[in-house]
Amino acid sequence: MRASRLVSLLLLLQSRGGQTAAELARELEVSVRTIHRDVDALSASGVPIYAERGPHGGIRLVDGYRTRLTGMTADEAEALFLSGLPGPAAELGLGTVVAAARLKVLAALPTELRARASRLVERFHLDAAAWYHADEAVPHLGALSEAVWECQRVQIGYDRGDKTVDRILEPLGLVLKAGVWYLVAAADGQPRTYRVSRVSRVQPLDGPFERPAGFDLAAFWAEASSAYERDTPRVTVALRIARDRLDRLRGVIGERPFDTIERLDDPDPDGWLRIRVKLDWPNEATTQILAVGPGCELLEPEPLRERIAEEARRLAARYGEPRLEGSVPVAQPSLAAR
Repeated sequence: MRASRLVSLLLLLQSRGGQTAAELARELEVSVRTIHRDVDALSASGVPIYAERGPHGGIRLVDGYRTRLTGMTADEAEALFLSGLPGPAAELGLGTVVAAARLKVLAALPTELRARASRLVERFHLDAAAWYHADEAVPHLGALSEAVWECQRVQIGYDRGDKTVDRILEPLGLVLKAGVWYLVAAADGQPRTYRVSRVSRVQPLDGPFERPAGFDLAAFWAEASSAYERDTPRVTVALRIARDRLDRLRGVIGERPFDTIERLDDPDPDGWLRIRVKLDWPNEATTQILAVGPGCELLEPEPLRERIAEEARRLAARYGEPRLEGSVPVAQPSLAAR
């Protein structure tokens, strides 16, 4: 345990520069006294590490000192190679960089860890995108990632659905969520979120900007995500549904958290399930329920049931009309395809 902590302390100083004992203690979840003991142990073993006192002091390594990659455990080596997502890296223009970095790490590992990491890559693969969702085109992701890295203001064209608007932004970070890229950028001094696939153009502007002091991208995203989920309008519906249509329901409305689905004990003459579900965006509930098919019936609320009935009548009337001249019949799938 201590050996692993000493390696972690050394790598923290190597990657971040000088750190106070309190900062290191928080990072490694130990006491300040333990940090001082670890520093003494590293110094005694020949590591050029020293502590400076005073308001600008801290614990540092001698300039230019670098440690080789040692002390990595089997679990750490496996986790490192499992964490690589080649698709997103390629979209950022870092595919070859990630591949080269992994090769260098692999070459530096001891023989046994190298074999375990190689087996992991052969037997496990991470695919972040959801089923039936094609990857969104993000032609301007590279330009935005460069602007994020260089702290460079940009002017973008952003498709809001009804029209394209111009925005002058200070890019703060990029986030990949369920296969979708989002840009977090300051607009008028406030951080906001933009879907990268809706960016139609990117024009770099002269002069860098200063990042907000203490801005934490992960913390901002976590808070923004919670606020989005909390403030999304919802409607609670009661359904009766055939058991073989449950997967279809999940595909239409997405995976629901445990607290949004309730199994009802009401008996059903057809043996269907009766459930209560919270659906996001009430305006879309009609098409969602209809998309599940005839093996699903909405029981309540009554106004939504009436809207579904009216929509079903319009669909029946549309398909009851003669087909327009010049329409092309759609080829029916073969029995083998079914």
